[in-house]
Amino acid sequence: MSAIPALTNLVGKWQGQNQLWLAPGDPVRLSETTAEIEEIAHQQFTEMRYCWADGGKPQEGTIILGFTSDIVKAVWFDTWHMAYQFMVCEGSADGDFVSVKGAYAAPPGPDWGWRIAFEPRGPDAFRFTMYNITPDGQEFLAVEVLYSRTG
Repeated sequence: MSAIPALTNLVGKWQGQNQLWLAPGDPVRLSETTAEIEEIAHQQFTEMRYCWADGGKPQEGTIILGFTSDIVKAVWFDTWHMAYQFMVCEGSADGDFVSVKGAYAAPPGPDWGWRIAFEPRGPDAFRFTMYNITPDGQEFLAVEVLYSRTG
């Protein structure tokens, strides 16, 4: 495993506005967000830690990504979406675009998918998105942040 080259340029501190949709057509829930990205474990992995709020209640999350043989692997957890659990994800890096998918239980029905993507936009901005994926494969936007570098 090694740090993902496309994310190496994102090392640093970030801020933005978190947009959360619980379902398509629902009103967006907005909050300020901060993030920090760093290479960890002797540059073997890239870690993003982020904070945001829902209804005024602070939330935080972490995603750790590694890259080997053209496959990106990740573990993701947060205090709101996953609450006491973590999700193992797998995906790819296509140029600067990094995308990983995992799944979560949605009883009493089948598991749902979840996709997390990083899209660098120059040295001082990146788009961070999360998507819900229905059991039949339909994908809809759940979280979107356009982060700007701070400091």
